Amino acid sequence: MPWDSEEIRRGRENDWFRQNEEKLIEAARKKREQAERENRTAEMEARRKLHWRKCPKCGSDMNVETISGIEIEKCSSCEGIFFDRGEIEQLLVKQEPERRGFFRRLMGFGSE
Repeated sequence: MPWDSEEIRRGRENDWFRQNEEKLIEAARKKREQAERENRTAEMEARRKLHWRKCPKCGSDMNVETISGIEIEKCSSCEGIFFDRGEIEQLLVKQEPERRGFFRRLMGFGSE
């Protein structure tokens, strides 16, 4: 029967740490990344709420209007007009008379 010396016990202990250290490090990394994601999400949500429906030019409230099926935002103060991604493309693929009508309604010269 082999006799456990201090050296053998340390060797077993070191082997255990080598085998489990990687798992512990990976678990700590995942926990840290999850906390960072939650923090980023919270920061992004706070920023979105702060700027939601605010004019990028003057900071005033934006009003949403739907013209010819395209939703645009119009500033209540400086009257700037802003399109979300893809909305200008929707307008550009419309037939010329429909585009002209869109801009007339946008400028207040016609009704929807």
